[in-house]
Amino acid sequence: MSAPLTKRERMKLERVAMRERNADERARSFDEVNLGFTAEMAKLEAMRCLECKQPKCIDGCPVGIEIDKFLRLVADGQIGAAAEVIQRDNLLPAICGRVCPQEKQCEGACVLAKKERPIAIGHLERYVADYVRNEGFEYVAETPAPTGKRVAVVGSGPAGLACAGDLIQSGHEVTVYEALHEPGGVLVYGIPQFRLPKEIVSAEIAGLETLGVRFEMNAIVGRTYTLDELLASNDAIFIAVGAGLPRFLEIPGENLIGVYSANEFLTRVNLMKAYLADNDTPVLDIKGKRVVVFGGGNTAMDGARTAQRLGAKKVRVLYRRTEEEMPARREEVRHAREEGVQFDFLVSPTELFGNDGVLTGVALQAMELGEPDESGRRRPQPIAGSVKAIDADLAVVAIGNGPNPLLLATVPDLGRTRWGTIAVDEETGRTSMPGIFAGGDIVTGGATVILAMGAGRTAAASIEDWLTSGEWDTTASASVE
Repeated sequence: MSAPLTKRERMKLERVAMRERNADERARSFDEVNLGFTAEMAKLEAMRCLECKQPKCIDGCPVGIEIDKFLRLVADGQIGAAAEVIQRDNLLPAICGRVCPQEKQCEGACVLAKKERPIAIGHLERYVADYVRNEGFEYVAETPAPTGKRVAVVGSGPAGLACAGDLIQSGHEVTVYEALHEPGGVLVYGIPQFRLPKEIVSAEIAGLETLGVRFEMNAIVGRTYTLDELLASNDAIFIAVGAGLPRFLEIPGENLIGVYSANEFLTRVNLMKAYLADNDTPVLDIKGKRVVVFGGGNTAMDGARTAQRLGAKKVRVLYRRTEEEMPARREEVRHAREEGVQFDFLVSPTELFGNDGVLTGVALQAMELGEPDESGRRRPQPIAGSVKAIDADLAVVAIGNGPNPLLLATVPDLGRTRWGTIAVDEETGRTSMPGIFAGGDIVTGGATVILAMGAGRTAAASIEDWLTSGEWDTTASASVE
């Protein structure tokens, strides 16, 4: 056996690059782009870990995975044991390893990030999850005696799934209510197959079902059931319905045929398989057409790259700031550009126009960056007298989402923020109503998968306290704003 590498030797190792499909091949295919690590690649990358005495990477993980431990086990070839470490804090590792913005979280906190060479923690998490799934490894959680307590989780996105996973392992009976016909929330309707294969989502949800979580589909809370009805038959409720109400540009022409919200466009393609020739809910035929996408986040990249795969002649992302201010992951921007997507920066749409009610183009106002706004990014300002028109046959609006009012309209006593989201105590997820908790995008607005999962785990711990004590601490609850 060779001697372990010294810290100096490990610091000299280069970061292992993820294998990817060729850009020309993948630009018209919905197959997954990233191909994962081999066993040798994973071991070599894990060996780069410096085994810090106080791992900053754990602080950067919203669900608190013991990253140093699982990396050490991967380096030693103990993949099953590494999976057990991860799954103590995250029951959706194959999902998070693919779509979480690790560069801003765990990898961003890695000491090697100072030299722009952080450990590829996300890629290694994905490798471990894929390995144990392919090898038939099953995570066996401790099964405590049933407590007799019942919890309703409203929404089966990442926040709801994380909360359900923690609560079921505490012995409570958990039912997840999902409005759509498949569980997964944004994981199935929002994120494309080429970034997150749906069979991966199904496998990880099946793991929760094995633990005892029950899923009820086509259950619209606010219509099928009221929140009061759920509260009458459960000891606690966790609301995790996400932010599913699309924001629009509020400019002339948004009602033209060919203008989609990103929500509708991606849901039709991802969940309802609109790319199939015989599909009952198609999108407009994009083959050979000119597509524009408004926005600069991951959803905009997903919309643009999806349009490219549907056969568009030209796809342009139109963003009112510069590339530096784009909130999308750098990897998604790079992939989009490699696949042929074009980018126009410092432009803002002022009008969508068409013929006979059908989109034919968009007027764009040139912008420049002024002083920072409340987000900390420099505010875009119009340049007087600088407007141009470009041709477009289909437009996708991906400029953010707000809370869906369907459920909230039925519970007027539930505290809200000035943005219309549910007001909660950040430390506990408690709302203004005893027994009701909330987390994820319905609280924060559109955010990331892993942040939603962190909120779900926070709420699960608080629900556990509530079920155990039966006391509702008003100092740890949200107040109506």
